[in-house]
Amino acid sequence: MAFLIPPRTAQHSLDAVVIGRAGMDLYPDPHGTKTADADRFTSDLGGSAGNIAVAMARHGLDVGLAAPVSDDPVGQFVRNKLRHYGVEHLTPSPVQGGERTSLALAESRASDCEVVIYRNQAADFALSPQTFDITDVDRAPTLVATGTALALDPSRTTTLDALARSGCGMLDLDYRPYSWESDEQAREVYFEAIEACDVIIGNDDEFGLLAGSVDGGKALAETLAQQRDGRLVIYKMGAQGSVTFDGTGSFSTPIFPVDMLKPFGAGDAFMGGVLAALASGQRVPDAIAFGSAAAAMVVATRGCASAMPTTAEVQAFIAARRPKAGG
Repeated sequence: MAFLIPPRTAQHSLDAVVIGRAGMDLYPDPHGTKTADADRFTSDLGGSAGNIAVAMARHGLDVGLAAPVSDDPVGQFVRNKLRHYGVEHLTPSPVQGGERTSLALAESRASDCEVVIYRNQAADFALSPQTFDITDVDRAPTLVATGTALALDPSRTTTLDALARSGCGMLDLDYRPYSWESDEQAREVYFEAIEACDVIIGNDDEFGLLAGSVDGGKALAETLAQQRDGRLVIYKMGAQGSVTFDGTGSFSTPIFPVDMLKPFGAGDAFMGGVLAALASGQRVPDAIAFGSAAAAMVVATRGCASAMPTTAEVQAFIAARRPKAGG
C-alpha cells in the first residue's frame, strides 16, 4: 500500500498547516481526582487542532495553526503555549467582541472520566478572511482540518475554501454533536469537505454518522477510499485498533496495550504521528503503527499536549515491544 504526501519544497516555509480549535485545558490535581472534588488544577494547551499541531511539532515538523483566540488572559495563555511548543500561530490577532477561547476540564482517570468543554461563542469559530490569510495554506504541502472547524460559519466556509486550495487535504472527523445544529447538517458538510481530502481519519461512531448507522460505517470508509485515486481512509475502532483503506485493499493495525491513565488525547497523537511518519517517507503500514504507538504513549501519560512524544521516544517505545530474536 503506497501513499505519498507532497514533499516540502523551497516555496514552503512549513510542513503542515492545521485548522481548528485551540483552548485551555484544566486537569484536577492530583491525578485521579474528580472535578467536583478538586481543590487544585493544572493547566495546559488543549483543543484537538492545538494538540495535533503540538504532536507534529514534537516530531520535528514546522507547523502553523489557524485557531483564533479571544482578547483576554485565556487567549493570551493559548498564544504563550503555542510559542512554548514551537507552533506558529497563524491567527495571532485576538478576536474582538464577545467570543471566548474554549475551556475544557478533563479528569485524568482510566474509568468514570468526565470531560466538560465550554464552547459558548467560541473564538475559533471566528476563522474568516479577516482573521486568517488563506494564502498561508500555500506555505505548506499539507493541510489538516479538524471537524470542529466545520460546525459553524464563518469557520466552516473558510475551512472548506482552505481544503480546496491545499495540495493535500487531511480531515480528522472529530465530530462533537453539541457544536452542530443536527446530525443531518453535519453529514452534509462533512461530505462536502471530504471531496477535497486525500486522507480521512475517524472512529467507528463518526463514520457511522456519515453512513446513517454505526453498522454501515466501515463499508462507507472503504467506499470513500475507492472514490478517489490515492486516498487513504483510516477507520479507528478504539481497543480493536484500526483498518486502513486505500481503494485497492486494506490492512488492520492493532493497538499497543498499555496501562491507561486517561482515555483522551489518543486521536490527536495518532493523527500527528501518522502525518509526521508519512512526511518522513515511511510506508503506510509503518506510519499507522507509528501513530498507534504515539496514541498509546499519550493515554498512559498525564496531560495531553505535554504528553505528546518525540519521534525518538516513539521509536524506542516500538523497539521495546518487538519480539526478541529467537523468542
